[in-house]
Amino acid sequence: MRRIFLGDVQGCRVELERLLERLRFDPAADELFPVGDLVNRGPDSLGCLRLLRSLGARSVLGNHDLHLLHAAAGLRELRPEDTLSDCLSGHDREELLAWLAAQSFVRVFADVFLVHAGISPRWKDPGAELAGADPLHPSASALFAAKVRYCDAAGNLPRRDDADPGPPFRPWHEFYDPARHGNRMVVFGHWAAQGLLVRDKLRGLDTGCVWGGKLSAWIAEEDRILQVDAQRAWAPIGS
Repeated sequence: MRRIFLGDVQGCRVELERLLERLRFDPAADELFPVGDLVNRGPDSLGCLRLLRSLGARSVLGNHDLHLLHAAAGLRELRPEDTLSDCLSGHDREELLAWLAAQSFVRVFADVFLVHAGISPRWKDPGAELAGADPLHPSASALFAAKVRYCDAAGNLPRRDDADPGPPFRPWHEFYDPARHGNRMVVFGHWAAQGLLVRDKLRGLDTGCVWGGKLSAWIAEEDRILQVDAQRAWAPIGS
């Protein structure tokens, strides 16, 4: 079976359908692994959840997914720029939220780590580090996996990371050592401003579809990237 790793969708259902068509995705022959951030800022978060659940997608949790789950649980308020109201009012709300909450913070394959944002240089075993993490009360490690961009060599985070914080902080993946982790590839999203990243053992798939960029997928067995253009910009760049 082909393993298809899918970049940040963020509610862009039409682009998701177009990319699946271009991939000739067949649920009987392919497996779909989104990098998280299935929802928010795009026009149809509810449609994305319904479609991905129906296809048996196995995602990891991103920061926007956590935001939805926390809002649904009454742990935080929606923001004016959020596009999540449909997810909270749909007739199948409970089924979809339960499916989303059941997704993990990391998926471990013999040759791949799948995570939304990144892996800490201090983790010896990312699978064990994130096992059983609660999306409603995420551990510091779970929040690292869902939100990191920059860190230092010990995995410490800067106060802010929406811009380069400077030394000793660097992009987290510059500290990633495949030799420590079974020579696994890391597939991740979250960092649209960085764009598509294709390096030896790194595949960064957030190409800013919701900002008017592209929606990207990586086919592991073919080591091939496929993309479709966004219909339009659905949210301001940097949001």
